[in-house]
Amino acid sequence: METKENEVQSFNEYQEVVKALQPYIESARTGNGDLSRPAFYDHAHIVGSIGGEFENNTADEFAEAITSLGESPNVQHHIAWIDISGPAAAAKVEFQDWKGFRFTDFFVLYKNGKEWRISGKVYDSHSQN
Repeated sequence: METKENEVQSFNEYQEVVKALQPYIESARTGNGDLSRPAFYDHAHIVGSIGGEFENNTADEFAEAITSLGESPNVQHHIAWIDISGPAAAAKVEFQDWKGFRFTDFFVLYKNGKEWRISGKVYDSHSQN
């Protein structure tokens, strides 16, 4: 049975995961990969494909790729869901018109101490594959 305290804690953790995703979301709009880099653990890998080309990047390589794309001021995003279990979480974020692409991103996050960070990401670029 959920207690009021558990409900508040659950809501707060959800908001903390949203907060952890924000630098990445902001980097999509600005084209500044340096904004997204601190959101990822150093070991993080990003896997997906664009135009049918498989991509497997480190967090540093991915930040560089975001910067190389440049700004995308019309990008829209929607956090479809977040699922949290203790210090582990997963999130699905949809992006529309990120440099003409529609992306679905799946994030795996981990809370080490008091901070949520992204451990990995896989994505689909939809019709652009």
